Amino acid sequence: MAVPLALGFVRPVTTPLLRLTRFANPFLLSRNHQISASRNASSAFNRIIQASLHSSSAGDSVGAKENVGQSEIIFIGTGTSEGIPRVSCLTNPDKTCPVCSKAVEPGNKNRRLNTSLLVRFPRPSGKCNILIDAGKFFYHSALTWFPAYGIRTIDAVIITHSHADAIGGLDDLRDWTNNVQPSVPIYTAERDFEVMKKTHYYIIDTSDVTPGAAVSDLQFNIIQEKPFLVHDLQFTPLPVWHGRGYRSLGFRFGNICYISDVSDIPEDTYPLLENCEILIMVSLHLSFSTYTCVYISCKYS
Repeated sequence: MAVPLALGFVRPVTTPLLRLTRFANPFLLSRNHQISASRNASSAFNRIIQASLHSSSAGDSVGAKENVGQSEIIFIGTGTSEGIPRVSCLTNPDKTCPVCSKAVEPGNKNRRLNTSLLVRFPRPSGKCNILIDAGKFFYHSALTWFPAYGIRTIDAVIITHSHADAIGGLDDLRDWTNNVQPSVPIYTAERDFEVMKKTHYYIIDTSDVTPGAAVSDLQFNIIQEKPFLVHDLQFTPLPVWHGRGYRSLGFRFGNICYISDVSDIPEDTYPLLENCEILIMVSLHLSFSTYTCVYISCKYS
């Protein structure tokens, strides 16, 4: 039986943490690839955005109180594949990039690593931690956020696609499978599993691993483009295009839709987004207006 997800908190934001207000039918979806928010939705999102703009640094979040009875989502990373800052910017003699220059400052909010989301919800045995994507900078992000919020286990990892910023950190899960838990379940589409057979062959086929070598113990589960359960929480895949001819997945859980890498949304995916209360979507190129780019138009009150 699928468990309901009543989201209580989004982290990291200001202290005290921002409580989300639930509201009905906030999104209006049109067929020209625009997603606009209703007045009620924009008001709630305005509070979230303002909290993000004035959020505390990672250092200020250390020792944050765990909310045992609340479901929550924690943004483990929100950056591009190469992360921010970039070496090319920092070594540029002209120093023309103010973002990267600021990002090297301790606690600066411009410092961001690979996009990843942690979904936490209570169960009798304790909080369940489901991670969406483990990219090449995942371990660095975990060093910051896992101790800060008392995250000990990784109960499952769901993969959106097979680029390095989504699967490059699978090898680092060895720290958990060697020291915390026996194994980590991985949920992935078959096309992405075929890629992993090449990029992470030594994890998938351990027959040739040197005796005593510490490799991740991962249990792979192939998912289809239909709803599936992870620890009794239902996830609905949201198929999207991530560049021409390249399929990626977003996911809907409860009334939250999460799409981390997308250039175009197929027509048959739009119905899966209807009536969601929170939409989390990539906004890498908001200025693009071509038919291949998805952008959000919100008029805040």
